[in-house]
Amino acid sequence: MPVWWRWYYWANPVAWSLYGLFGSQFGNITDILELEGVTVQEYIRIYYGIKHDFVGVSAAVVFGIAIIFAFTFAVAIKVFNFQHR
Repeated sequence: MPVWWRWYYWANPVAWSLYGLFGSQFGNITDILELEGVTVQEYIRIYYGIKHDFVGVSAAVVFGIAIIFAFTFAVAIKVFNFQHR
């Protein structure tokens, strides 16, 4: 990923959702992968940078983004009125 797109990755709620999903489902599996010779937990940490300990943070970020969107929607509904005649 180019360096100038890194801000979009951290601001994207889908990326946080996928991080939490993969971290919670595969982050604590200690079975060894035969082809790689490492555990599943180490594999996703090394190749994808996903840590099982970071799942709570990703859940908090997804919840925070939802609250920000809800607050923005509520303020926009209150402030903007496009029904002037």
